[in-house]
Amino acid sequence: MENYLDLRNSNDYLKLNKIGNIIKNGGIVVFPTETVYGIGTNALNEKSIKRLYEIKKRLLNKPISLLVNNIDMVNQIAKDITKKEYELMEKFFPGPFTIILKKKDIIPNIVTANLDTVGVRMPNNDIARKLIEYAGVPIATTSANISGEISETNLKNIIEIFNNKVDYFIDGGESNLGIPSTIVKVTNDIPYILRKGSIKEEQIFKN
Repeated sequence: MENYLDLRNSNDYLKLNKIGNIIKNGGIVVFPTETVYGIGTNALNEKSIKRLYEIKKRLLNKPISLLVNNIDMVNQIAKDITKKEYELMEKFFPGPFTIILKKKDIIPNIVTANLDTVGVRMPNNDIARKLIEYAGVPIATTSANISGEISETNLKNIIEIFNNKVDYFIDGGESNLGIPSTIVKVTNDIPYILRKGSIKEEQIFKN
C-alpha cells in the first residue's frame, strides 16, 4: 500500500511530516492513540470535516473532539478556561482524558454540532502527538470505525473498513488501552463525568 506507514518497530517520526501536511491540507488519516485508533482531519477545515462525517456514517448532531499536542494549542481553540479546567488538564494531559471547553469562533460549527463547547484531548501517544505537531493544527478525531460499531485497536481490521476511503494509514501496533477516553465537563468548578473511560472517578476527585 502506497498510503501506509509502518511505525510498529520504528521511531523515525520524520516520516510523519508528509502525513501531517496531508492533514493540514484537508486529508483524512487513520492513526494510533493510546486508547483506540483514530480517524481524523484538520479541525479548522469545514469541508474535510464534512467528508469525515460521511466516511464514518456519523450523524451531524454528534460532535467530534479535537486532539492537541500542547496547551498553547488548547488556548488557540478554547476560551474562558477556568483555573479548575487548567488544573485537570495539567493533571491528566497527555492521557485518555477529554475535557469539554468553551470553543473559539475559529472552530467550525460542524465539529461541535452547533454547540458552543468542544471536547479537547492530548493523547499519550508519541505518533499521535508528532502528527499533530507536523500538521500544525488540532486534529478533529473520532474512533476509526463506522459509527455505532466497535472501536478498533487493530489496524488490519480498520484498513478493511476504510480502504480507498481515507488518504493515509499509520500503523503503530495494537492500542495500549483499548478503552475510550473519559469525558469530563466542569460546571461551577465541579467536574462531571459525561462518559466513563480509562480514567476513573476517584482519580478525578483525588486531591
